[in-house]
Amino acid sequence: MKKKCALLLLVLVAASKLGFAQQNTIAINSAAAKVTISKNIYGHFAEHLGHCIYDGFYVGDTSKIPNTNGVRNDIIDALKKLKIPNLRWPGGCFADTYHWKDGIGPKDKRPAMVNKWWGGVTEDNSFGTHDFLNMCELLGAEPYLSGNVGSGTVQELADWVQYTNFKGKSPMSDLRTQNGRTEPWKVKLWGIGNEAWGCGGNMKPEYYADEYRKYATFISDWENSGGLLRIASGASDADYNWTETLMKNIPLNMLGGVAMHHYSVLDWNKKGPAIEFSEEQYFGIMKQALLMDELVTKHAAVMDKYDPAKKIALVVDEWGGWYDVEKGTNPGFLYQQNTIRDAMIAGVTLNIFNNHADRVRIANLAQCVNVLQAVILTNKEKMILTPTYHVMEMYNVHQNATLLPLTVTGNDYTFNGQKLPAVSASASKDSTGAIHISLVNIDPAHAQKIDVNIGDEKVKTVAAKVLTSKKLQDYNSFTEPDKIKPVVFKDLALNKNILSITVPPTAVIVVTLK
Repeated sequence: MKKKCALLLLVLVAASKLGFAQQNTIAINSAAAKVTISKNIYGHFAEHLGHCIYDGFYVGDTSKIPNTNGVRNDIIDALKKLKIPNLRWPGGCFADTYHWKDGIGPKDKRPAMVNKWWGGVTEDNSFGTHDFLNMCELLGAEPYLSGNVGSGTVQELADWVQYTNFKGKSPMSDLRTQNGRTEPWKVKLWGIGNEAWGCGGNMKPEYYADEYRKYATFISDWENSGGLLRIASGASDADYNWTETLMKNIPLNMLGGVAMHHYSVLDWNKKGPAIEFSEEQYFGIMKQALLMDELVTKHAAVMDKYDPAKKIALVVDEWGGWYDVEKGTNPGFLYQQNTIRDAMIAGVTLNIFNNHADRVRIANLAQCVNVLQAVILTNKEKMILTPTYHVMEMYNVHQNATLLPLTVTGNDYTFNGQKLPAVSASASKDSTGAIHISLVNIDPAHAQKIDVNIGDEKVKTVAAKVLTSKKLQDYNSFTEPDKIKPVVFKDLALNKNILSITVPPTAVIVVTLK
């Protein structure tokens, strides 16, 4: 007996040296599938911040960089490949100091403004409502406009809705026609302010609830289509009282969604580097990323008290990793590189959103280009796709697919006595009947062997792609733009109803079963 125990111990030690942990299991419950994963969970955010808009999306129509009305063609092509479903603009904090009428009409007659939130730079307002909404048409994306409640007026926001949405004759539709656009854009998604608890006005929740009711009253669905969705400025992180106050004080028929913001950040005063981070810093960031599950669960539980039918969406319209800016860049521009760590954040967060698709129906990664956890970085005429971009492209198979509920039983990723679940997963079935399973292993030292029980699903073919790299700190650069990209993955096998797969350390895998 002692010899057998000793032999077993040697086997376990050898496995551990090879980087393998014990078995993980995932059980998919297809019989419980009834929720659609909204494509809008995969939304993005474009604020007037740093080089997100100017020298990011927008280079002007006189630029030598190929563009359409000043918007870079390569960015449009990349985001279309991503199947970007919606894009939030113009902020963020910027939204509550933005007056939309300054950004319409002849560009040379538009008044300049100072961006007080992000670097104190002067902007010429050359990128405005027409530029953004026409860009969304190029992208095939739903525009999500953030209204100015902090320094604006009800009349100003009501006029904006009429300007963008009203087809008949009115002062605002006449002005739109005068500015070169006859047909309305029919914008459906409207944010009523942003972070009203902070940069949007430092309001108390009771006060903001009354302000919301006032603004929502005058924001009309001009076509009476029932398609206009009004979204309340929601809570920061675990402020459940904010959500409770809004749900209690705003009539449900005035409310389309309640927002919530959560960033994966170590410490707001000491965020740590984007590239040269330690494993301790990595563990702390992953702890914050996985906290999203608790936050969504508890905010949804509050909403369930007042809206058991789940008609109101939980809108996580700002999420992502936030670190110190790269050396030598403007601190107010929030420019940071994007490593395998960011791929881990994206993978686990999107799995969380998928698994909560009954309540989370819109989300927006912060931000799209050159800011925070961007999917695209630019440097003059050059453009690179980040690891986060590749995760979102791999995951776009879940858009508008049916969620397949699952349970995960498995190993922990342990660091200095602290533990986090090593494996994250979500699954869906698309309109063709194909099953897609997204798997993330956040452990930087151990591969994870996983047995996935797919139940009674009939499968003939199995294919997979993986995104990983040798080091957590690896990233795509302008000199090495394809260092990290998805490749075909073959370390998997299907035996009857069990899919066996070994996920490498810090890797994202999407499996397709047909």
